[in-house]
Amino acid sequence: MAVTYNLNDKVIMKKPHACGTNEWLITRVGVDIKIKCIKCNREIMMDRLEFEKKLRRLSNEKN
Repeated sequence: MAVTYNLNDKVIMKKPHACGTNEWLITRVGVDIKIKCIKCNREIMMDRLEFEKKLRRLSNEKN
């Protein structure tokens, strides 16, 4: 079953970012997914397969 990701969904990644947090916000959805670090606002873009490998879970919190 395919999971749909929406803009502004909060996600928890497996490995923490260099700033120390593993919480990210989805800012672009398509073939590629762009995520922004919640703590330091650094943005990275990766393809959907790489994103799904590195994803731990979707957060239940709403912004």
